[in-house]
Amino acid sequence: MAVKIKLKRLGKIRNPQYRIVVADARTKRDGRAIEEIGLYQPKQEPSLIEIDSERAQYWLGVGAQPTEPVLALLKITGDWQKFKGEPGAEGTLKKAEPKPDKKAVFQAAVKEAFNEDEAAATATKTKKKAEPKKAEPKKAKSEAKAEAKTETPAKAEDAAEAKAAETTEAKSED
Repeated sequence: MAVKIKLKRLGKIRNPQYRIVVADARTKRDGRAIEEIGLYQPKQEPSLIEIDSERAQYWLGVGAQPTEPVLALLKITGDWQKFKGEPGAEGTLKKAEPKPDKKAVFQAAVKEAFNEDEAAATATKTKKKAEPKKAEPKKAKSEAKAEAKTETPAKAEDAAEAKAAETTEAKSED
């Protein structure tokens, strides 16, 4: 019996998901399989490729022929190099970084929001305490303006006297 290692398609119309299966070469693409040895989900970033290396080595050893897409996946995982005895058996498979636990992220966000609320509350309390102090500088400013008004007429008189002195000097020079 001719045995192939091929992809069995699952998933929705625009969301393909595959099982890597060992099946008789004469069966349909999604037909009955002898054994399921892995997963392939190309839509994830990076693509999810999981192959049971031990079972893949067994089936390659007994003569199962991988299809072209499966051969590419076996090369990425390093199983093909291991089977052929070539260097590079580690493969070039990229692993996705583990996502942080949702519960931990939520609790961290709650703590951060709580700390911000406390900081805002203390800031408003300090502003309320600082307001009476601000009233005193306003009084000082109003007093300074009043003094400036009283000084302004005196300055105006000085300016008038200076002009008069200049005009008299100019006349005397002529």
